[in-house]
Amino acid sequence: MNSQAEQQEWSRHRREVVEAKEQALRAARADEHERATALLRAAVADFLEAGIAPVPLRARPYRGGGTVRTGLMGWYLKQDRSLAVDEEGRYYVLRVEGGLLARMRGEAPAPSPAPLVVGRGARDGDTFELEELLRMRRQDPVPA
Repeated sequence: MNSQAEQQEWSRHRREVVEAKEQALRAARADEHERATALLRAAVADFLEAGIAPVPLRARPYRGGGTVRTGLMGWYLKQDRSLAVDEEGRYYVLRVEGGLLARMRGEAPAPSPAPLVVGRGARDGDTFELEELLRMRRQDPVPA
């Protein structure tokens, strides 16, 4: 094989390897999300059974203080109210753009893929297994 053909073959092989790794990563993330969502839905049922009522969820803007209405009802998962689960078992990171219009009208954050390990890769090192976090919230609900 000449040098150009070898280079093309190497590039094709490398592209296939990268595509296979990306596909495996997407599949692993989808599996993690499905497993975490099942835990969240079970937790919602547990909260309701325990008489822990959902509360109106508020989000914090990326810049500035205060909070913004979201139109969502659910349960905060952390004391700092940065994470929540809604009544349908969807997972939310409660951060929004904010701004004057959002403060007046409210803003609806989109649900995020639910992780099995909350805070993985975060700079503050504050990580929890999702099951542990849900158990803590069941035992010590975050006040409204």
